[in-house]
Amino acid sequence: MHIPDGIIPLAQATIYWVVSIIFLLIISFKLSKDKMFNKQVVLTAVLTAATVVATSVSIPSPMGIPMHFFLIPLVVMILGLYKGALVSFLSLVFQSIFLGMGGITTLGANFLVMGIILSLCVYFVYNLFLDVNNSVAIFLSTLIGIMGATFAQIFILMLTNTTSFNVLLASLLPFYLVVGILEGLINIFILGFIKRVRPEILGLSADT
Repeated sequence: MHIPDGIIPLAQATIYWVVSIIFLLIISFKLSKDKMFNKQVVLTAVLTAATVVATSVSIPSPMGIPMHFFLIPLVVMILGLYKGALVSFLSLVFQSIFLGMGGITTLGANFLVMGIILSLCVYFVYNLFLDVNNSVAIFLSTLIGIMGATFAQIFILMLTNTTSFNVLLASLLPFYLVVGILEGLINIFILGFIKRVRPEILGLSADT
């Protein structure tokens, strides 16, 4: 899902950077008010490293397109909206500079898709269904978050006039639908395991 440099016109890329900077300022303000953040720095760093690794690994799929998991839905459910988005941004910066994934000019667009929209969708859907059923909340928030990010990326790429909406929809939607379903099921298992072994970690996700 990483959009490389050269795909998005500079004028459009600038707009995405401005939106991302505004959101990063909001994150900075919220975390400055978060009294628990200093105690969560190590966990945030560990989850950032895990996100870099998980989203950098390509897994062959029956569709012929390498699969990339996101991990951000899981991070948002553990750390909350703002720290989850921060982890996404730090991961994208590392990947664009050191791994050649994405790009500098497109970093704003990539963060908008995988950091802002993905995190917002996951956070609100998770909290909406949490009182209904925990497993349902985990699965739906992961799936809807990834689908939301997918449609956002389709819209961004459509604005570049490099390909048609139908081609983007046909090539990206089925692929990320499978990823969303698989990652949703995996997240149910992971969060269930954390709840049994280290339940105090799941108490870190309250955003102010």
